[in-house]
Amino acid sequence: MDTLTAAPDVPAPVEPPMLAVVDLVKRFGGLTAVNGVSLEVRAGEVVGLVGDNGAGKSTLIKCISGVHQGDEGEVLLDGQPVRFAKPIDARRAGIETIYQDLALAGNLDVSANIFLGREVRRRVVPGVHTLDEKRMLEESRKVLESLDIRIPRFRAEIDNLSGGQRQAVAIARAVYWKARLMIMDEPTNNLGVPEQRKVLSLIGTLKSQGVPVILISHTLPDVFAVTDRIVVMHRGRKVAEKATASTNSTEIVEYMVGARDDFRPEH
Repeated sequence: MDTLTAAPDVPAPVEPPMLAVVDLVKRFGGLTAVNGVSLEVRAGEVVGLVGDNGAGKSTLIKCISGVHQGDEGEVLLDGQPVRFAKPIDARRAGIETIYQDLALAGNLDVSANIFLGREVRRRVVPGVHTLDEKRMLEESRKVLESLDIRIPRFRAEIDNLSGGQRQAVAIARAVYWKARLMIMDEPTNNLGVPEQRKVLSLIGTLKSQGVPVILISHTLPDVFAVTDRIVVMHRGRKVAEKATASTNSTEIVEYMVGARDDFRPEH
């Protein structure tokens, strides 16, 4: 009787990270703001990026999002090198950055902000088009409902909404336009406790939908509440990268102030 020989186990192909930053350097004159930083972000992952003021966090995310271009190193999206000349190029590739000022039009309502600059139009008569406000309103409600966002005064101007509601609109806008990676800069800053919880809940919703998030925050309890990994920067360098479950606030603060450094170059 012939015996069957078991086929050797073939390792499954490893998917490249959605975003990879490799040895990135950014200089401004004689100042090296980002010095050889590498990090990876995979689908459905929340990565905290922390560091004291001047650590290089903002410069790093601006290099990722097309505000700046690195002087050395590279940025890869799905394993392919990319170089964004301006922020709109990064947005077209699915990288959405929500800064503290949110870039919302305060005198417009929710749906107008979600479609700001990308308004839907309908033809009235040949050669004449007008805004399709009904469709934009319907689409806006759908995306807000998909994120479990409740805004009672949907027609209210953005300036008349709470800070948490404005954050929610900015997140909904990014999701509607097919964000593949979300970068959030201090999203809970200046919010009350209930609104902070709502924003953190939205980050959890994005994670469950497979949208990775880079969270920049000085509020360590928020970072520990929602992240999978924490990357710490100090004076332009990455000094630590820890699984959130295997570290604590005391250790992270020690890295932030320079008392520890896992990646110190050897002399």
